[in-house]
Amino acid sequence: MSPPRASIHVLMTTDAVGGVWTYCLDLIEATRPHGVRYTLACLGPPPSDAQRQRAAKLDNLRLECMECKLEWMAGPWEDVEASARWLRTLEARDLPDVVHLNGYSHGSAGFRAPVLVVAHSCVLSWWRAVKGAEAPPEWDEYRRRVSAGLARAAQVVAPTAAMLGEVRRLYSPRATSRVIPNGRSHARPVAAPRGPVVASVGRVWDEAKNLAAVARAAQEIPWPCVVAGDATLPGGASTRLENVQLLGQAAPERVWELLERSWIFAHPARYEPFGLAPLEAALAGCALVLGDIPSLREVWGDAATYAHPDDGAGLAHELRRLIEDESLRTAMAQRAGWRARRYSAEAFGRAYASLYSEMTARRARETGMLTFAQ
Repeated sequence: MSPPRASIHVLMTTDAVGGVWTYCLDLIEATRPHGVRYTLACLGPPPSDAQRQRAAKLDNLRLECMECKLEWMAGPWEDVEASARWLRTLEARDLPDVVHLNGYSHGSAGFRAPVLVVAHSCVLSWWRAVKGAEAPPEWDEYRRRVSAGLARAAQVVAPTAAMLGEVRRLYSPRATSRVIPNGRSHARPVAAPRGPVVASVGRVWDEAKNLAAVARAAQEIPWPCVVAGDATLPGGASTRLENVQLLGQAAPERVWELLERSWIFAHPARYEPFGLAPLEAALAGCALVLGDIPSLREVWGDAATYAHPDDGAGLAHELRRLIEDESLRTAMAQRAGWRARRYSAEAFGRAYASLYSEMTARRARETGMLTFAQ
């Protein structure tokens, strides 16, 4: 099947390390009906075979890759500057209407097209949420580079008002900004029989996900806990969890199978600017027990139960309450499923396609005014 006539071409950055890859491919698929095509520039470690296979199924993207350090890694700035030059080369070749950055520093790279920066997370807000303090001086260059990138953006987007507030507090960007929640498709059926399982999904090594709290709570509940997620840090060291069944980094199909056979999803995150994993779990029919932080409260409201990330006893209590009360568990699973339908792929794609059109039209007006003035 041939793609629809393309009306907007976007150069978009991504990485294959975490949720940004999923976000990008979901967005590319969701904006396809709106005639948007992409040059997807993957920075950092190369995509896996499974990631490449999913990208290959989308006929409105062209994947380009550059192996380099990302801005949040140790000593990245020589690589960041090299990747900026590479991105400018892609822009000169493809002449996109919009440059969509899923990072910050490249905002100051000198693109000709208007720049959209999407704030998925950042080191400084992560540090404050996870460590309980402001980031130390070794992150001052990161702060400077992120601020410079945001200063050159035409538009800033975040998936929650909570994350947008952190970006404003830390970097004071001058660009117009808005919240566009992430979205997922609701099309997959739930077919497996649901059983007495507590599931959790996330990078095991990431303190923000706080999966160690799930492992501690597992000692105090009668149901088994199963965790899907990468336990190997980017540098190669491994993280261990006791008292849980650890699946490791699993393919999306296997994660979905875990979620659809689990009654409860535990995600006591310390830092989660949106949270695709809870959304996936809610769509699969799980009741949600989440970290009590502003972003997750914003996304889920009364469709989840909450425990403070530092309150291990509270997490175990909320899990036991759902385990012991079937009617409550069923009601909370239904409530989460209903809430999840707010975050549809259709709304997600429509919002970004509209924003791309606005940015393109704004640039056309500005260029026309400049030409007239000359």
